[in-house]
Amino acid sequence: MLTTMVAIAVVIVLLLAVSAFFSGSETALTGANPARLHLLAKGGDKRAARAERLIAIKDRVVSSILIGNNLVNILASALATMLFSTLFGGFGVVVATVVMTVLVVVFAEVLPKTYALRVPEALALRVSGPLSLLTALFAPLTYTLGRIISFLLPEQTPDEDEGEEALRGAIALHATSGDAEDEAESQMLGSILDLEDVAVDEIMTHRSQIESLDLDQSNAALIDAVLQSTFTRLPVWRDQPDNIVGILHAKNLFRALRKAGGDPEQLDISAIVSTPWFVPGTASLLEQLQHFRSRREHFALVVDEYGGLEGVVTLEDILEEIVGDIDDEEDEVRRGIQREAGGSFIIDGEISLRDLNRNLGWGLPDDRASTLAGFVLYESRQIPEVGQVLSFQGFQFEILGRDRLRITRLRVTPESVLVQRRRTQRQTSEQTTP
Repeated sequence: MLTTMVAIAVVIVLLLAVSAFFSGSETALTGANPARLHLLAKGGDKRAARAERLIAIKDRVVSSILIGNNLVNILASALATMLFSTLFGGFGVVVATVVMTVLVVVFAEVLPKTYALRVPEALALRVSGPLSLLTALFAPLTYTLGRIISFLLPEQTPDEDEGEEALRGAIALHATSGDAEDEAESQMLGSILDLEDVAVDEIMTHRSQIESLDLDQSNAALIDAVLQSTFTRLPVWRDQPDNIVGILHAKNLFRALRKAGGDPEQLDISAIVSTPWFVPGTASLLEQLQHFRSRREHFALVVDEYGGLEGVVTLEDILEEIVGDIDDEEDEVRRGIQREAGGSFIIDGEISLRDLNRNLGWGLPDDRASTLAGFVLYESRQIPEVGQVLSFQGFQFEILGRDRLRITRLRVTPESVLVQRRRTQRQTSEQTTP
């Protein structure tokens, strides 16, 4: 009798160990980072490749684990009931229930799952082999269960944006470390994901700001204009500025000038301008970036739906959307945003809303206008006069400058700053009132 009881106790311990294996395996498989496993699999780790395959059929694997876990737990409980009933008679059922509950919760659930959460990838690699065998063994049963569950709980259409949302969440979590480098990295990674949602006409240089050349002027005048410009590629036109006939590259111009012995009059500039490349303003930045790469181009002219010239977009414009402003020694320094002591900002009207939101942490909607001036015109439904003050979207806008019908400068004050000012003024007034 004693030998039988010892044997039963040993079997119960072994069953609890198997239950702990199942619990830890489930947590490791569901908690492992797929990206890390994928990197290991690409490096030739067979266990990581096997774990990846298990994650791909996670529903079947988890069903197999649950079946096995419940079998060993039920069997262990039945044996414990038999053992303690022999020892304590009718009261043995209560003892078995209490003892097995403590043992299962502590040693077969909490302990293995806590360990799995600490080293999910390492444990997933170790259990990938046994889990593959278990899944194959229980395949008929898990298939039957899957059909029953599908009947009771019809599958929902998968969310196409679920993967991107998960990635954005991981990027946002990366930025919460408080490290400035982590925040900068997260901002750049988020900007990469935004490329598909931003149109070319939202970041282009408007045609009113394009430096272009009249191809009908003298060669000497063209060369002087190229030398004075800070750009290496300049659109050239005939008859009117919107009639772009080519792109003149400074390098090609000076090579041709050298071949001509330095004599501008010997040049045929029409022969060295390249064919202009026109792109629609509605194209996404991701599409345009891919086009730049495939065509090995850095410069494109943006047109609207009627074929009219809207502006210019360059590869550098798209890269700046990812990494921020890129200035070199030839760029003119422009202070587009100036912070005032009272919390207001003096801002150029041509500053893009995306730059404002990114640099100042604002949330101005950019679906109707791309620049601050355009946003004020859209929201106010009028062309405001200099000195006029407008309020909407949680901000106060004071018009400081206008060039004909174009707003050039504004003073922008967040509503929170205005509330604080009014509170301070009220407290000051109360203190000075006798």
